Amino acid sequence: MAQLPPRDRPRLPPGNPPLYTVTADSLVAVDLTPRTLRTRRTGDRTRTSTPTPTGTRTRSHPPGPYHRLFTIPGARAFTAGNVVARLPMGMFSVSAVVMIAGTRGSYALAGAVTATGLAATAVVAPWTARLVDRYGQARIAVPATLLAALGSLALLLCVRHGAPAWTLFACYAATATTPNLGGMSRARWAYLLKGDPKALHTANSFEQAVDELCFMLGPVLAAFLCGTFFPEAGTLVGVVLLVTGMLLFTARRSTEPPVTARARTKATSLFRAPGIRPLLAVCLAMGVVFGAMEVVTIAFADARGHRSAAGAVLALQAAGSCAAGLLYGAVRPAGPARERYVWCIAAMTALLTLPLLAASLSGSLLLLAGALLVAGMATAPTMVTGMTLVQQRTPEGRLNEGITLAVTGLLGGIAAGSALGGWLAEHTAPATGYGVPVTAAATALMITLTHHDDGRAQAQRQQE
Repeated sequence: MAQLPPRDRPRLPPGNPPLYTVTADSLVAVDLTPRTLRTRRTGDRTRTSTPTPTGTRTRSHPPGPYHRLFTIPGARAFTAGNVVARLPMGMFSVSAVVMIAGTRGSYALAGAVTATGLAATAVVAPWTARLVDRYGQARIAVPATLLAALGSLALLLCVRHGAPAWTLFACYAATATTPNLGGMSRARWAYLLKGDPKALHTANSFEQAVDELCFMLGPVLAAFLCGTFFPEAGTLVGVVLLVTGMLLFTARRSTEPPVTARARTKATSLFRAPGIRPLLAVCLAMGVVFGAMEVVTIAFADARGHRSAAGAVLALQAAGSCAAGLLYGAVRPAGPARERYVWCIAAMTALLTLPLLAASLSGSLLLLAGALLVAGMATAPTMVTGMTLVQQRTPEGRLNEGITLAVTGLLGGIAAGSALGGWLAEHTAPATGYGVPVTAAATALMITLTHHDDGRAQAQRQQE
């Protein structure tokens, strides 16, 4: 049989030699190379597909924004550790109140101890965050977490063995060294997603949803542990989760943002950063909303004879915020963040009138629960946009400190809102207290409308 010249031979992929045969007047070559995956590039994406039978159609759906987020190497690992470590943030205060009040028989003492810990956190947290930015997350966060864990264990032992009351204040104040886990996680996303604002928006929305989820499940888990096993169970489990989660989180060193030379130098106060002070003032007002809402809802449920249902009602508000946060992260909002912030706060102010109307006009706890569910849907978008502005206006290398200052403002507002809402609920009708969140949100809106362009103007003047 005559052989074809080389130029007329069929070109086949390299691999096993083909098998040639003759059929009538045609030369047939059979490729015995195993079928492998074929890769083709489309734009900037690489797609891998397998050969399909003739006539079969295949559809490739683009991955969703959250799926793309967690395809980043190390993202799932550090997020898992962070969620485990953040869950106790909603457990410690409830566990401390149950543990102290159950043993000492005084809610006043329990409330004073937790208030002291909140005040200590407001003072210590910014300094801890500055050290994290200056020396790295793993080097500072791990020893700071261990010190906070020792404070919680010392509180447990002092309550258990009847130590003097002043020791409870000292032990709980030591827990203020707990690093801002949400801030460190957001700093990692900002480092990993630098130059991709759309993905960073999704990451910030996810982090806010995690916050809502932890503060929704944490108190429920703490109450279950303390009520089912022993009063100290909530604190003990919280310590184990905190330390374990922090070790898992910091173990992913590849995702940790590097320490910059600017962060190591002695820097001026962040209060002088362009546009940061109005944002902190808004965070303070937002904290008043959250603090007052919690206390007033408990008082309202108690007045209706359903005090035990207050936790479930508040959980609906957090659930609405969590769902809205995930939805907000799946879309790309149009317009600059400062404009979206105004609209988010305006929507929050409008929706917060629903609980006020439900409590004042109907007095129904069921209707109030529905109103809180709807009102909570404005919380996550507002907080996500606010944290985005904080990130934009925080100097490079000090992101964790900037976010922690915002969280500190929230904590201060929560303390003030709790006190004001509790006073109104006790000295007037409980439904009157729902006027505090509406007033605080309206105040935040006025601050934003007055100062939302100041940061941009100050930044332009500095560049000039």
